[in-house]
Amino acid sequence: MTSAASQIVVPGSRAAGLIAQLGLRPHPEGGHYAELFRSPHALPAHGGTRAAVTAIWYLLTAGQCSRWHLVRSDEIWNWYEGGDLELLRCPGPGQPVQVHRLGPVDDAGRTPQAVVPAGTWQAARPVGDHALVGCTVAPGFDFADFSLLQPSSDVAGWLRSQADPRLVDG
Repeated sequence: MTSAASQIVVPGSRAAGLIAQLGLRPHPEGGHYAELFRSPHALPAHGGTRAAVTAIWYLLTAGQCSRWHLVRSDEIWNWYEGGDLELLRCPGPGQPVQVHRLGPVDDAGRTPQAVVPAGTWQAARPVGDHALVGCTVAPGFDFADFSLLQPSSDVAGWLRSQADPRLVDG
């Protein structure tokens, strides 16, 4: 898996086309994104005001990951195209890591939507060549409410022992 600093996208691939067509740019946690919507309505949240809701496109390609991070608002992930996406969630140390597989609905439990409650550690990785998803956050996303897991933290040690360590270290 690659860090945000070394995004691998094969020229001429479907992922490269999506990056160009959707105007995606590198995201600090890994992958590429573009904000689609930021509500003009504001709500009091997290000691300030936030947009009522925000929505982004988010693309991960083979070898990339969304490293463990925490958002202080609820987040809804929707799968749109490509291979499946594994979304990992963990409320905190001592709690089990839950894996939700986003993709077309099937009898194995795969669904196109998953919710990450506010304050839950989360990470993601594509299963195939790429996965295009949408993330909707309410109250709206603000980088002030985003915490990327610090590899030297106690939480990082716990998550390394429970899931793929590359999701901690990039």
